Amino acid sequence: MAEEQSELDERIIIKDQHTKEIDLVNRDPKHINEDVVKVDFEDVIAEPLGTYSFDGVWKTSYTTFTVSKYWCYRLLSAVLGIPLAVIWGFLFALISFCHIWAVVPCIKSYLIEIQCVSRIYSLCIHTFCDPLFEALSKICSNIRVALRKEL
Repeated sequence: MAEEQSELDERIIIKDQHTKEIDLVNRDPKHINEDVVKVDFEDVIAEPLGTYSFDGVWKTSYTTFTVSKYWCYRLLSAVLGIPLAVIWGFLFALISFCHIWAVVPCIKSYLIEIQCVSRIYSLCIHTFCDPLFEALSKICSNIRVALRKEL
């Protein structure tokens, strides 16, 4: 009985990973479009002091701008939202696929191969260069420099 409950819990957890609850109130919880898309009437149209249109024109302009922006966005998202979601889903799936199946294995392969080259290079340096530089250091170790100020 306990095993059946555990299996049921695992299936629920797996299902929840793929069918996540969507928040219909806060649709940008990570704030990725916070500074880009917030465009209000006052951000686009402003009348400086002393250059005012009629109050009725100003109110109508505000209402027209706000309503047309709202409905144009809704219509565009209704018509293009799902096809673009499919395209973006496909693109990010393709990027993930390439990264998982091509990029990371190539990098790991390169690191394995370069490790062999690195060992050979290190052996060559230690075999040929280390004795040379040790000999040069012993030759130069007895050099003394003295500075005198002559008048």
